[in-house]
Amino acid sequence: MAKFAETSIPACFQNRVEQFGDRAIVAYKKDGVYTDISWKEMNEMVRNLGYFLISKGVKPGDKVSLFSPNRYEWWVTDLAILSIGAVNVPIYATNSAEESRYIIDNSDSIMCFTATKTHTDKIISVKSKLPNLRDIISFDPLEKPIDGVIELSTALKEGAKNPQVEEFDKRIREIKSEDMATIIYTSGTTGAPKGVMLSHNNFFANTQQIYNVDPDLFKRADELTFLSFLPLAHSFERTVGYYTPMLHGMKVYFAEDFSKIVENFQEVHPTCIVSVPRLFEKIHAGILAKVAGAPPIKKAMFNWAMGLASKNLPYICNDRKPSGLFGFQYRLADKLIFSKLKAALGMDKLEFGFSGGGPLSVSDAEFFLGMGIKIVEGYGLTETSPVTNTNKPKKIKPGYIGVAVKDTTVKIGEGGELLIKGPQVMMGYYKNEEATKEAFTEDGFFRTGDIAEIDEEGFAKITGRIKDIIVTSGGKNISPQNIENSLKASPYIEQVAVIGDNRKYLSALVVPAFSELESWAKENGVNFSSRAELIKDPKVNELYAKEIEDNMKDYARVEQIRKFTLLDKEWSQETDELTPTLKLKRRIINQKYKDVIEKMYPASAD
Repeated sequence: MAKFAETSIPACFQNRVEQFGDRAIVAYKKDGVYTDISWKEMNEMVRNLGYFLISKGVKPGDKVSLFSPNRYEWWVTDLAILSIGAVNVPIYATNSAEESRYIIDNSDSIMCFTATKTHTDKIISVKSKLPNLRDIISFDPLEKPIDGVIELSTALKEGAKNPQVEEFDKRIREIKSEDMATIIYTSGTTGAPKGVMLSHNNFFANTQQIYNVDPDLFKRADELTFLSFLPLAHSFERTVGYYTPMLHGMKVYFAEDFSKIVENFQEVHPTCIVSVPRLFEKIHAGILAKVAGAPPIKKAMFNWAMGLASKNLPYICNDRKPSGLFGFQYRLADKLIFSKLKAALGMDKLEFGFSGGGPLSVSDAEFFLGMGIKIVEGYGLTETSPVTNTNKPKKIKPGYIGVAVKDTTVKIGEGGELLIKGPQVMMGYYKNEEATKEAFTEDGFFRTGDIAEIDEEGFAKITGRIKDIIVTSGGKNISPQNIENSLKASPYIEQVAVIGDNRKYLSALVVPAFSELESWAKENGVNFSSRAELIKDPKVNELYAKEIEDNMKDYARVEQIRKFTLLDKEWSQETDELTPTLKLKRRIINQKYKDVIEKMYPASAD
């Protein structure tokens, strides 16, 4: 019989510890080798940290911040905070000292966990402005003692010396489903970040909704492994890549960081991943770049295989195996090309890739689907815990975000806005009643801010974002995302931002896929000593003009890109053009490239 009633994530965790015991729950990189942590070992750390927090006077409802990248200590800290009824306030590991100060201050956090010396130093630098912040607990050992900073190892030892088992268990049992579990701050692409309050039931309900997408998959939970690399500070990784696999006994490996993701794939060979489109874009572009430089015979074989991959789409998207002559040809292509490609990428065991956090281009989705890798696109927001819609492994429509998950109602509101109601929808914004009121319709539906269409089968398609809509000086409303996704179908385009708000025509800032472009340049006799020189070459600009024209054929005249500028540096979080979930920060891009943009709109242009 279950020890705890399963109404919260901490209660379920305790029951799974009893069930799985010495089996591995996670693995992390230690001295260059993946090292397992068992369920029992994880629970010992969770309980000892919980005992420590109780001894430090942390009460149910108190806020505790967590400033760290993905690592097993994130899970330990989260489970300890939630188990004692407190509220976890995650901070993106890439946030600045000032951004972190705002979150700690606005959330009323009384304690902050930090990962590395860099994170600790950032919090120390703003601690004088945080009168409510008591202690800082550092995951990494300190180089020298710092007043007000405790090492995690010390906290765990102190907790172990003073176990408060009855109080810990009592607090888990007293968690009410409507109690707040977390405050997640939106990444603030426009204005100050808002604190999204999610309850224990929001998370628990969403994990059940994800289970119902494909119950058969979870029957084999002990065979399935996840690779964790999206930030746990975001609800997408937290719910889909942490809580869901944990509740079903799946093992999770922690990637070292996004720059080593392909290397970690090759080491782990995961069966499941949760990703944003950027990963699929980069892998797709990387493969095409290698093929471009391959000998003619290999290139011809790849193109033959990709032709068969395209014909495989109706089969894989409807969960059917190809048969007859085509079935024979496809199996041959798989043996000669796809299986080798997947093995080289570490994707040979990958059964299920869940893509969200932004629109996945049809060309990227079809590339992987054609090879037999089920990339399933879904949709959600921080405010919805996050999943509201998803394709299903047995019914996939590339370009669509899928149907509503169980117990969720979606409809199209005024101006084509996607509206949502369900048990995963947030409690509201912390200390911001006005914003909370604005976020809901009079009949209680959450306003997503996304423009969508729903087809006759209930599959939804995002066509734009209300706040990103470009209104030209001629009064035309244009969604930049659709155009950007179409342009990224070009193997030569890595990133793109469409410009045109209050302008006479559309233009674009384009970051080339440099590996692909450099191969093309060598083949076409374009000499260059730097990327800055390469993007100024007339032949290169002619190539991009043609790529843009070819990929914009289906768009109306007013939606055509009239001018473009190639940039020599890729956009990233570090350079502030991307959010932690790798979405474009349009306001920052417009400011940063103001002079470049203005040159595309000379005063004499019509």
